Amino acid sequence: MTDVQTAAPTHSAPGVLGRIFGNPQDGATGDGHEQVVLCHDRSSGLKAIIAIHSTALGPALGGTRFFPYASEEAALEDALNLSRGMSYKNALAGLDLGGGKAVIIGDPNKDKNEAMLRAYGRFVESLRGRYITACDVGTYVQDMDVIARESEFVTGRSPEHGGAGDSSILTAFGVFQGMRASAQARWGQPTLRGKRVGVAGVGKVGHYLVGHLVADGATVVVTDVSEAAVNRVRAAHPEVEVVADTAALLRAELDVYAPCALGGALTDDTVAALGESGTTVVCGAANNQLAHPGVEKDLADRGLLYAPDYLVNSGGVIQVADEIDGFNFERAKNKATKIFDTTLEIFTRAASDGVPPAVAADRLAEKRMREISALRSVLLPGARRG
Repeated sequence: MTDVQTAAPTHSAPGVLGRIFGNPQDGATGDGHEQVVLCHDRSSGLKAIIAIHSTALGPALGGTRFFPYASEEAALEDALNLSRGMSYKNALAGLDLGGGKAVIIGDPNKDKNEAMLRAYGRFVESLRGRYITACDVGTYVQDMDVIARESEFVTGRSPEHGGAGDSSILTAFGVFQGMRASAQARWGQPTLRGKRVGVAGVGKVGHYLVGHLVADGATVVVTDVSEAAVNRVRAAHPEVEVVADTAALLRAELDVYAPCALGGALTDDTVAALGESGTTVVCGAANNQLAHPGVEKDLADRGLLYAPDYLVNSGGVIQVADEIDGFNFERAKNKATKIFDTTLEIFTRAASDGVPPAVAADRLAEKRMREISALRSVLLPGARRG
């Protein structure tokens, strides 16, 4: 059942209902969303959107992003895109979880407070487990602990409260596995030793990724809009090179480009610049890296091997999903290690089918969603059909 709930009036962008409802013929794998909830608590100032794309595989799991969006429409667009990506990410990671995402509108450095987070937690609780939240850009482990005071459907909590802690650790580890697989596919060895890797964004995930790359023997070049983030990386790894901005990074004669900040990083101009600079692999932690449909083909046409973002950055969701049944770090890390094998499988399928890796990844995720959701036609004794 598709359900749009509103807690307060809002102005929708043209065609937004079409984005939510999608094409009825697309079933569990289309752009349509099962449920979008607009959350407004006047007393705390909370304005949030929870988007549930699909529960074909199970409850929708995805983080909460706290970001100063330019408009409510931009926030809704981000929630819709991110939640759809989570359906594909969870499916490809082999998890029995659907895709959802939430955004809180505001500046986390100025607007975030206990009352707002707890109000948000009550909205999460009201969905009765259809959506399970976690950390994302602008939210942290300590925020999840606060949200969990109002809802049981919270992951990414601190170890002191029975949680998995910082999910960025296995996110970075998974990206590194995807990068190793990309190196295997491109150069015949699963190592970045001797390669020049550019990391755009060294925040929550990027700085952990830099550590893996340095330990593996790569030459690392970084950039970030936050001087503090750059200083933290340089303090831990003085040998890392720093450039002024992303434009300079794209000109830095890289072997591998790793977009690890916000989405939409791979534009027509970015891909053209990478092709001209001699870069041959694109593999990073950012969500929704492809700025628009067709970029995946442009990457392939220019000889750039693209490791699909929602495949390689799934280590974090693997980590928090493990928390649901009682967290065990080694068990979660072992699951995240399999990102290496899945990435190689995607490259093999892409070559066999004559399609870009992003298309091959979509097809595999959609196949799993279709096959598992079809099991609902098998009625279990004592269960209600629905």
